[in-house]
Amino acid sequence: MTLAQSDQPLILWSWIADHLDEVVSRGAEHVALTVLSVGMGLPISFPVAVVAHRHRRILPPATWVAGLLYTIPSLALISLLVTITGFSYATVVIPLTSYTFLILIRNIVAGLDGVPDDAKEAARGMGFTPRQLLWRVEVPLAMPVIIAGIRIATVSTIALVTIAALIGRGGFGQFILEGLDEFFWTPLILGSVLSVALGVLADAGLLRVQRLVTPWARAARLRTVGT
Repeated sequence: MTLAQSDQPLILWSWIADHLDEVVSRGAEHVALTVLSVGMGLPISFPVAVVAHRHRRILPPATWVAGLLYTIPSLALISLLVTITGFSYATVVIPLTSYTFLILIRNIVAGLDGVPDDAKEAARGMGFTPRQLLWRVEVPLAMPVIIAGIRIATVSTIALVTIAALIGRGGFGQFILEGLDEFFWTPLILGSVLSVALGVLADAGLLRVQRLVTPWARAARLRTVGT
């Protein structure tokens, strides 16, 4: 029997109404895993990217290691970690965090590379220390590119969280797995739609944050359009 062969309607709205509490709990789990993974990936990636920006010889090995981690199939990595960390949240968070490294490191370095030299020279002329230059000049000007990297990492993590259902930690992925196991369209479609919707909402929210923390970037775009 397959899903296509089932006589059941495509969506059983009564089933969804009866499982609203589970939808909320699975959604909270999905969001928590995403926030935790990206939240751990950013503070690890940021110093690596800053060092790689200042010492270019470090960039190739840093991106090579991050790229190697990114190429490891998530299912294989989770299966390996189960033998070490068991069926815990760590088994999910470790791979998801490692997958953010390549995206974040590349975007942070690209953002820092894009800071105009005259802005940095002006700051040095004012007596800024390297630390002050980083936090008061380089990071603010690189913020649009950095947040763009966070947006990509967040959306990709939301998609990857669904595979964690294989060890019972999957958020909306649990609905997808249930639908496949029971040949039941409703939870399968529900889990898929909610995962996509969460990704869209997260991207829109981070875009809003980007506009709030970088008002000068929008003003510059408006001036460009006006000319």
